[in-house]
Order: sequence, then structure tokens, then C-alpha cells
Amino acid sequence: MTMSLWVWLKILGFLSVSLCGKAQDNQNVTFQMECRERYFLISTDLSLSGTETRFEAVDDKGVHPITKEYGFTCGYIFSVMVEHFEFRASYFSCHTDNQKDEAFTFHFNLITTNGDGEEIFHTVIETCYPSIPWSSREVTCEEDYVEVILRRDVFCPSYTTADNWDRMVQDLATSGWQVMFNREGVQPTTMSISMARSLGYVFDALPERLLFRSPFGQPHAFISLANGVFLEVIHPTLYSRQKWLVVMVDLVAACSTDRGHYEGSRMVWETPTLLPPLVLDPSKFAVQSISMGVNGQLQFHNTTQGDYTMEINNATVLIGIPFHSAGYRKSFVMENTYNELYVVHLYYEQVFVTEEGVETRLRQHRPMVTPLLTWHPFTMNQTDVEERVFIVYFGNLPSDVTLVAVNLNGQDFTVPLTQESSFSIARGSLPNGTHAYVLRVPFEDSLSKLYLEEGLLQFILDINFTLTIMDQEEPFYHLASVVAELTDVFPPSIDGFCSENGISFQWNHEPVDDLWEVAIGPDPLTPELAAQRGYVVTNNSQSIILDVPLFTIGYSYENITLSQFVGSLEIQSRNLKTPEIQQSVTMQCHFDTTELIVCSTHGVMTVVTEVLNGADPSRTSLLQKTCTPKEMNNSRVLFEFGLNTCGTLVQVDYQNVIYENEIIIEQSTEAPVIKKATLRGVVRCVYPLAGLSQLFTEWRFESEAPGQGTVVYTTDPRSFYPVTTIKPIEQCSQTTTPPSTMATPPRIGASIGALPAGHQSASYVRVLQWQGQVFTEAL
Repeated sequence: MTMSLWVWLKILGFLSVSLCGKAQDNQNVTFQMECRERYFLISTDLSLSGTETRFEAVDDKGVHPITKEYGFTCGYIFSVMVEHFEFRASYFSCHTDNQKDEAFTFHFNLITTNGDGEEIFHTVIETCYPSIPWSSREVTCEEDYVEVILRRDVFCPSYTTADNWDRMVQDLATSGWQVMFNREGVQPTTMSISMARSLGYVFDALPERLLFRSPFGQPHAFISLANGVFLEVIHPTLYSRQKWLVVMVDLVAACSTDRGHYEGSRMVWETPTLLPPLVLDPSKFAVQSISMGVNGQLQFHNTTQGDYTMEINNATVLIGIPFHSAGYRKSFVMENTYNELYVVHLYYEQVFVTEEGVETRLRQHRPMVTPLLTWHPFTMNQTDVEERVFIVYFGNLPSDVTLVAVNLNGQDFTVPLTQESSFSIARGSLPNGTHAYVLRVPFEDSLSKLYLEEGLLQFILDINFTLTIMDQEEPFYHLASVVAELTDVFPPSIDGFCSENGISFQWNHEPVDDLWEVAIGPDPLTPELAAQRGYVVTNNSQSIILDVPLFTIGYSYENITLSQFVGSLEIQSRNLKTPEIQQSVTMQCHFDTTELIVCSTHGVMTVVTEVLNGADPSRTSLLQKTCTPKEMNNSRVLFEFGLNTCGTLVQVDYQNVIYENEIIIEQSTEAPVIKKATLRGVVRCVYPLAGLSQLFTEWRFESEAPGQGTVVYTTDPRSFYPVTTIKPIEQCSQTTTPPSTMATPPRIGASIGALPAGHQSASYVRVLQWQGQVFTEAL
């Protein structure tokens, strides 16, 4: 076997001293046996055998273990071609029973060792009969040795020069049969037959023929060049004196050393049509036939058929063999790349006649190895934008590769897919023996989309295909990413409508609704938010209608008079993945004023209320008497004042900040006295503590949301809010001891009253925590 082949097989782990790896079970090994033209064949599939196997030859002298080295000398070949093993025995191998060159009986012991270390003996006895007549000379170039079979009556004295003739005569004076190894330009080497045998050469006299066998690479062999092709030549000459005659037999052999080369989809091998050591006079050389085949079977004679090519000219023979159909194949994964290796076993035969009329049959067994062939799958983006579906073609996959899983934008799916999957994977075969998969994924299921700019939406599908080779566990992967763009994608168009009791908005459903979110202020519109605030959401197959009742959270109020006011409500559509606002719609509607209280985010309280019991609106004021109505009529008043003015009191509890004032109705002397008490209307604005970044009692006020207001008329306003009695702070500069130095925490619900007149600095309430409780510090 060629050196490169052995190297590759060692890399792949298929070569062992005898046959293959350790046994995996106790089943018997199946061998195939066949008589071929000039050898007996025993073969098996290594992937099925799973055992260690050794051979013994049996003859009348005993049992002879056959090793690889012993086979070179005795005519046995161990040939490993990827996962196929062959044992070939020449008809003239050492321990074969030869019956007059007409019948050849082989007797072998095959010993297999199973997984338990138990040896199992298989006896093989087979008789083979040559299928074609023997030629006068037959030269067989096996993988590791050359064998020459010469009919006894063929003598070739013309091969020997005059100088070599004189040397033979001198040697014959003192010895019997001798062998001379001839080399061009080098003094020949002469030795006895016994000496030659000790060097690994075989010379044997058969009933009808003479035999010579030599391993390749012997010291007496040499390399010759013919028509650009290198030959390995070995030229022994046997000679002996028989009475007054000198008998000389030329056993020259020549074999092409071409190992073949790779050309795309085939292996190409070359040999000269005329091998000079075998022919002395080319003018009298005649080719009778040239045949070629694979795996020990001749198939084509002097012609080209199908993908097999044989080009013959006067100088060389050029043979091309398609390895996909003729070779032994092995596939494997290396560095996440699919690789395959082919071994093509060429069988070549040439029959020609020399100038002496000697018919010579030259055979060559030549294993040829491809380089590592890598397969690179590819993907084609055949996405249908109108149908909004990704279509990805994944092809150029060898026949033994299968898809077992696919990862789509980070989500794993096994193949075959479940029936519930919204996408599909279909397999199809291709004419060149490969196959492909077609992946279909709707845009909506691609899980990854990006709104780049106005109207442009990009869908992204990142794919990781997981592949395996059949009967192998190691997976390998192929990554792909496809992008599709839609150029007519816009946020939903929102329309607003004014109603008697609030504002309504409507927008239609779009195919990519999940790109956007609708928000009221900073808060996304969710079913939970709608239920909490009292919004009414109507969702049908075509559109969504949002009804926002007046005075619910989200409104802002402007231009408040006794007759009407403007209620404003803003709704936004935003990019779901970014805070970017795509569309903002603000509706401003006029509403009739009845009774209302507005607590603005800027710290202004606006109150419109009816004066009870027919009191005179002009006689009303707030706690600070100078704070009178901004507008009034016969029955109602409108007050508008800052939360840090008009005597407003402030109170802080665990959750809220409460600003409170009173509408005081001064009774006229003619009006009846109600239980001798002054009629008061308590007005409050309550702000969530969590929504206030600063609590200012003068000049400044900041709140994230409007407060909740109430108006209650009572003769005892202090009983309306029983949390804490509100007391004014006489000195604004008064401070509370910091928490770290206080023995007990300050009273929860501490209050701050109206500021003394003329105080110029901005005072505020600072919210503190101490031992898990909330209290305030007035500065």
C-alpha cells in the first residue's frame, strides 16, 4: 500500500497490525470469499466486523502465521481501503497446493478475537481454477511486491551483455545455479540462490513455470524513467551450466510507481505503453489489449465508457476513474468541517508480444487516495417579502449528512419539527447525489425585528443548523443570517374624538402591532392600567377604541372658568424596544364646568364649587382672608391659588402629601345661623409621596403627576381628616434633630402650616426614613 494511504488511514484510526479494532460483541464475523483470475480473495467490512483477526496458512508441513512482512515474501496482501479489508493470496503463494498450474487449493485459519478475549477459529479451504490461460510471461505488480511467472521454455539470453556473460562463465566454474542482479551503469551483483532467498527474494521452480517474487524497495531494484513516468525495475538473471551448455533465464520486472493524482471528480493514473526493461526492440513490440477496472475486476478494454476514461497513445496510457462511484469512502468531521476520503483500487492489465514472440501479461494493482475533500454547505436567501415569510435554501449536503436541530434567533428546535410549529423544514434530493433543506419561517415568528427609520422595518433571522454524519455522534454546525426589509411599515395612526364625558381615541390593527406600544404619558397602556384608572378599552378584529372618562388620571386642565374649561389628554405610540416616540396625539376638548377641583403638577389648586344654602359668593374666602374668588356668579365661585399660599396647610403621612385649605363662608346678619357654627368647605389636594421629587411649601413645587382633589362642606372641617391635627409652624427656621442623634423618631404626620409674612427663602419639606418609618423635616 502506498505510504500516503497508510498515513491517512492511521490518521483516521482504521489501521491495526492485524485487521481492525477491538470487538464490541460476541457475534461471528462474516467474510466474503471469491476466486479471481490470478488470486484468492477474502474480504470483510471493517465497520461490521468489530474484531481482531489474524491469518494462518496451512499445508502438509504445518501451520504458518501470516504477518504483513511475511506476506511481502510469500505472495499475501493485507489491503485496507478505508472501512473495507481484503486479504489476497496469489495462486503461487507459498503454501498453496498447485496441481499442474490448473488448480490451486488454499487452506487458511482465520482466528477472530471477540470482546471477551475468546478466540474463534474459522477454517477456509477453497480450490480455484484460472479463468483464462496462462501467458508465457506474467508480471504482477501488487501493492507491496512484484511477482514474475515465466514458462520454463522461455529463455532470454539477449538481455545479458557480453561482460555479464563472461562473469557468469567464471562463476559457473565453481558453483551451480546463480543469480545476477543487473542495473544500468552499475556493476552487477552475483550471489547464490540461497543468499538471495535470505535477502527476501523468492526463486522457485514450479511444475511448468519459474517463479520470482520480490518486495518493493529492495536494494537491487532501481528507478527508471519512461515517457515521463517513473518505473521501479528489478532485473535478476538466473544462470547455470548444464553439461556444455549455459542455461540463462531472465526474470526482469518493471512496475509504474505512479500513485495517481486528483482531478476534480476523478483520480487519474498513468503508465507507459512500453516498459523498456520488458521489451528490447520497440519496433517489434505489439500491444494486444489494454484493460482497466476497479476492485480487482477488469471492466473496460481499449475503450472509454461512461465516466471511466482510458486515453491510449504510442507512449502512455492515461486512465481516469470517478472515485464517487468506484472508491471506498470515509467521512468525518474535523474542525467543524465535513471531510471525506476516497480510496480507489485500480486494476490494470496490458497484454503485449515481444520481439521473440513472447506473450507478456502485465497486471498492476494500484490503490489511489484522494486528498481530504471538504464540503462547505451554503445557504440561499429566497425570502418572499410579499408573503412575509423567510425561505432559506440550505444545500450541498453529502448523502450521509442529516439535519438534527436548528436554532432560530437563540431558540432551539429539534428536527423533524412538531406539527404545532409555525415554520417548516423540507428535505429534497439533488441530481449530483447531495441533498438540501428548505426552511420556511413567517416574519412574525422570526423573533427579531428592527425598526430602522420611518417606514423601514428589518426582519432578521439568525440560523444555526446542527448536522451529524449518520452512525456518528459528533455534530457540526453551519451558521447563516438572512435579512428581509419592509418599506411600508408605519406606527398606527391614532384619531381622537371629544365626547360629553371625556376623550376617545381609535387606531386600526396593523400586521406588526407588536412593534409599538401605546402610552398615556409615561405609562404604557395595559389592561391592568386601564382597569386601575377606569379607562374603557374596546378591542375588535379591526381596531382598538380607548375611552378616557373626564377627571381620570392623564388629563391636564386649562382655561378654567365658571362656564367651561379645556381638558387635554396626550396619547403616544412608542417603539417597543426603544423609548423613541413615533407619534404623539394631543386632544383638547371643551367641557362644561359644574363643580371641579384641579391639583396641578406645578402646585396650583383650582376649585369651582357651588355656595350652599344660598350664601353670598362675594362673602367667601380661603383661610387667608385676602384670598377671594377669582371668578363668581350668583351661586358658584372659582378659586385658584398656589399650594404655598392663602394659608394652605401641608401634611405628610406614610404614602401621601396632603395640601389643605378651607373655603369660609361669612354669614350675613340676615342669614340664619346654622347651629351657631361657621359653614366651611374643606378643599384638599393629595399627592403620592413616591411621585414627588421635591416638596416645596413656597416658591417651588415639583410633582410627577397631578394630585387628587376633594371638596367637602362641613361645620367641623377638623373631623374630616382625622389623621393628625394640623398646626402652623411659627418659625420657618425651626429644624428637627437629625435622625442619627434622636432618641425617638419624630411624630409621624408632622405638619407644616402657613409661612409668616415676609419670609424670603424657599422652604421645603424633606422626606426622611428612620428605622423603617417615614417622617418629615421642615427647613
